[in-house]
Amino acid sequence: MEQTLAFVKSNENRFLEELFELLRIPSVSADTKYKPEVARAAEFIRTSLEKAGAEKVEICPTSGHPIVYGEKIIDPKLPTVIVYGHYDVQPADPVNLWTTPPFEPQVRDGKIYARGSCDDKGQVFMHIKAFESMMKTNSLPCNVRFMIEGEEEVGSSNLGAWVRENKNRLKGDVILISDTSIVANDTPSIEVGLRGLSYVQVEVTGPNRDLHSGVYGGAVSNPIQVLCDMIASMKDKENRITIPGFYDDVLELTSDERIELNKTPFNLNEYKKDLGIDEVRGETGYTTLERTGIRPTFELNGIWGGYTGEGSKTVLPSQAFAKISMRLVPHQTTDKITEIFTKHFTSIAPKGVKVKVTPHHGGEPVVTPTDSVAFKAASKAMETTFGKKPIPTRGGGSIPIVALFEKELGLKSVLMGFGLDSDLIHSPNEHYGIFNFMKGIETIPLFFKNFADMSAKG
Repeated sequence: MEQTLAFVKSNENRFLEELFELLRIPSVSADTKYKPEVARAAEFIRTSLEKAGAEKVEICPTSGHPIVYGEKIIDPKLPTVIVYGHYDVQPADPVNLWTTPPFEPQVRDGKIYARGSCDDKGQVFMHIKAFESMMKTNSLPCNVRFMIEGEEEVGSSNLGAWVRENKNRLKGDVILISDTSIVANDTPSIEVGLRGLSYVQVEVTGPNRDLHSGVYGGAVSNPIQVLCDMIASMKDKENRITIPGFYDDVLELTSDERIELNKTPFNLNEYKKDLGIDEVRGETGYTTLERTGIRPTFELNGIWGGYTGEGSKTVLPSQAFAKISMRLVPHQTTDKITEIFTKHFTSIAPKGVKVKVTPHHGGEPVVTPTDSVAFKAASKAMETTFGKKPIPTRGGGSIPIVALFEKELGLKSVLMGFGLDSDLIHSPNEHYGIFNFMKGIETIPLFFKNFADMSAKG
């Protein structure tokens, strides 16, 4: 491994410049106008894998954005690691809140500022460069397959079908994913749980056209007001979700499990200071770590309707819309939660308006084992590079494909990410530390070595 690590250190500047090239591609999967850019990012990933030494590299079309596949099988008898990641990114809006343009990467205070720098281009590229480093130093200890998609930010709607159709070339022993975070740069961690997701759009329609708010105001329902009232009723004074049946399947942790979870280093004052808030708020009876890791949520992601342009327009709108996400925990399912939400939302609509619920995408919650060979290999690798044993943590986000891989391929995943919660993913000024990027490239080869060694020992 010494030669590999030496290669990594001597190529740091080149690795960064190549990452910047990838970050300059606005591969926004949610917006159809960026479809050519998403395709360009896929081509960049394909070329990068080939240059790194992967074989059978191809861009696999789907009914949406493509999946890039590549592999290096050095010996079929050796264990195989499947690396998953995504090259698509979130929209950069609101662009005016970025200090520098979102697709022109800039380094400030040791951090790379660009959309996708952490989520997930920077973390995917760690794997490609780590693989290259092992190949160039003849130190790849086991087989590897790459599966890098372009639709994670819009629900990975075509990945499931592709995985089912390609089971034969997706044979492996573990899925390795870097799309998560660590507690801090001096406190490594590995996420062992992710929440699921139900994401919907709702609309409320009142009169058949926009109306003059003076002539008609006070006489007919205002869809924006109705929508606000309906959404406000979704939580009670304890911030518990009021949808009937919402908590029926929630897995409740034991007192001991909650105590262990809350041992994770966390400073509430620093948390509030970082967010610029005076107080935290959430479900009564739970800590912030519990609210974001083991409890389900109901969040309003966007709301609009009527006139929002410059100046004034005295209008009573015909329609109002909102986007809502519900994070789920074991043993909730996205289909059931979407169904009971739709039923409840429809039932509480007052007379005088019509409502519609459109499901967008979802995913199932998952908990990964901490006693597997793969987890132990990852833990040992991070302990070597960070000098401290990583803490198992529960993540608040969702990676729906983790449950999909387990269902379709029978494989568990290891969530060995290197980002920070403060990296502002999905927000203006997203960034990723050069320290974290390089630390990932140094750690990944050690995971491969540990996994190969531990697997051989049984």
